[in-house]
Amino acid sequence: MAPNSTVYKAVLDVADLDRNYYASHALALACHPSETETRMMLALATFALNAHERLAFSRGLAETEEPDLWQKDLTGDLELWLELGHPDERRLARACGRSRAVRVYTYSASPELWWEPASRSLSRFRNLTVQAFDPAEAKALSGLVQRSMNLSATIQDGELWLRDDRGNEAHLTLRSLTGDAS
Repeated sequence: MAPNSTVYKAVLDVADLDRNYYASHALALACHPSETETRMMLALATFALNAHERLAFSRGLAETEEPDLWQKDLTGDLELWLELGHPDERRLARACGRSRAVRVYTYSASPELWWEPASRSLSRFRNLTVQAFDPAEAKALSGLVQRSMNLSATIQDGELWLRDDRGNEAHLTLRSLTGDAS
């Protein structure tokens, strides 16, 4: 975690009906001063969508050679590399060479402006998936932010519903930019 980051704690109960994954995760999220709470919550949503006992947040913005989240197998090899935003093509090419699967979650208003030129050189990577969050839905996540959060995530048919213990709710849909929604 970066030294000046604000730390948020979350207990996230995941019910992923698409993958038959049901578990509770105690998480610490660092919100770097240059990062918005919405982006931090999108990282949490990305965790929920890919939840696994070995999925972890990296050192984030403090470490440029690491993704936002990653999952390593028991030998330390990378199984899953997760990025938020519009990562550089070279970065994604390196990630595709290092990890079994690479997933990018973008949340801008026009992700095609980034993806269409990048896809020319990245389409050869079969282990790369790019999906877009609806930016208006993503902004609604900030209504769930507290320094200590108890959240429930339900995932079904590729859609995510997040609820907090105060009764607030946010819904996220994903749109695939690479043609598959793995």
